[in-house]
Amino acid sequence: MSPLLAGVLQLLALMAALALAHVPLGNHMARVYSSPRHLRVEKWIYKGIGADPDTEMRWPAYLRGVLAFSLAGVLFLYLLQRLQGVLPGSLGFASIDPDQAFNTAASFVANTNWQSYYGEQAMGHVVQTAGLAVQNFVSAAVGIAIAVALVRGFARSRTGELGNFWSDLVRGVVRVLVPIAAVGAVILVACGVIQNFSGIHEVGQFLGAPQQWNGGAVASQEVIKELGTNGGGYFNANSAHPFENPTPFTNLFEIFLILLIPVALTRTFGVMTGSVRQGYAILGTMATIWVGFVALMMWTEFAHQGPALQAAGGAMEGKELRFGIGGSSLFAVTTTLTSTGAVDSFHSSYTGLGGGITMLGMMLGEIAPGGVGSGLYGMLVMAVVAVFIAGLMVGRTPEYLGKKIGTREIKFAACYILITPALVLVFTAAAMALPTPGDSMTNSGAHGFSEILYAYTSASNNNGSAFAGLNADTQWFNSTLGLAMLLGRFVPMVFVLALAGSLARQQPVPATAGTLRTEKPLFAGLLVGAVLIITGLTYFPALALGPLAEGLAA
Repeated sequence: MSPLLAGVLQLLALMAALALAHVPLGNHMARVYSSPRHLRVEKWIYKGIGADPDTEMRWPAYLRGVLAFSLAGVLFLYLLQRLQGVLPGSLGFASIDPDQAFNTAASFVANTNWQSYYGEQAMGHVVQTAGLAVQNFVSAAVGIAIAVALVRGFARSRTGELGNFWSDLVRGVVRVLVPIAAVGAVILVACGVIQNFSGIHEVGQFLGAPQQWNGGAVASQEVIKELGTNGGGYFNANSAHPFENPTPFTNLFEIFLILLIPVALTRTFGVMTGSVRQGYAILGTMATIWVGFVALMMWTEFAHQGPALQAAGGAMEGKELRFGIGGSSLFAVTTTLTSTGAVDSFHSSYTGLGGGITMLGMMLGEIAPGGVGSGLYGMLVMAVVAVFIAGLMVGRTPEYLGKKIGTREIKFAACYILITPALVLVFTAAAMALPTPGDSMTNSGAHGFSEILYAYTSASNNNGSAFAGLNADTQWFNSTLGLAMLLGRFVPMVFVLALAGSLARQQPVPATAGTLRTEKPLFAGLLVGAVLIITGLTYFPALALGPLAEGLAA
């Protein structure tokens, strides 16, 4: 079987598995976030945190809950790292330096999981399990809660109430993430991923020096790292490490986990708004972009240019032989079109255009299908913009799901779209202009610029993957990337919740002969075009200086 055919078959198998899970999981999540019942364990949690789960919140109160909970998470994780040296189960590792502790705390709370440290050489069992793994669950649940609040904004009328943040948070963890993660962890263990609390031990000799390795609760963290579109690896090599991702099957299973909830949330959106076809339109838009990016990536990486690539069957530099170009390309596109950031190959070693594809996937806003929760609310904001553009074309007040898109709504959507590019471009320009940040680049020229552009794109979009050439463990990068991650995560949420509150207060208007049918393929095509054009106009100059220049010069 040719490597290209193997890659195509993996793509088809993945799409079939997602199609089977789409309806049942999407319906389950719609029931979870619509049910008036509370499970007993949930009642215990509400009592412990002093929250009333039945109190409806308007968007400012919902936002205060999100920010208060996330701030507490940052402080707790920061202190846990700073105290690691005196905690049990630290494996003898020292406490983390202040700038790196801030970066890591911001990273995991923001669902980014950018790592400027070697996981197996810096973090002990307590920080990994009680700190990082916990944030993998709760940061993902926050993202789903924000998406559900926006969906309620479309579904409700003549009220500013969007539900209860604490209820949505707890239900997301207890009823959605934990059950799937428990099953997924068992599957990973059965397939060879390690799960233990062993200490550091020798595994042999290399060039006369002893080689040491430490174990850990890897399978349980690996599954939520992918399922919650987090991405932080237990080991520095991330999902390229055989302890995290040992076989082609586990590689495909981890890609499935990354896509599972973002894809199913489109069904949840359709069920909760009373129009399943609207959910399919959003899913169709996401799938079109995702399949297109996978095809482009495979084309660039399989292209036989030069004797070395011809002998290897494609661009194999930086890729694991057990996954090949097909599996690696599928993983790279999926992890950058979602806010995951996990890697099973090193994006810096991709062809110039291949590296540009991974960067462009993040620049789109990671909405195809995007992160857990963030992908859905990001695409819905783009749908609001697309409806507005269509309304301008025909001279009619735009409507989406029976809600008028007026000046107030489009301002919120525009602010949401502008904040992330502003962070990426301003921080990249500052890093290139100042004398010392450039010293962290491994390469010069277009590829070196791509390293810094990729870092701030990854941080601001809450992705977390790296170009694998930049030394980001400096005070400048730890501080600025940490700030970019926090602003890129929580400032857009302000505009999403404000938009949700504005929509929820409206009275739905009946559809007429002039109403744009947003459940039709025509609108899905318009939405794809709006996403690509807005991103292209925003980022093309920066891409031209980096991956495009490198790719065209090859």
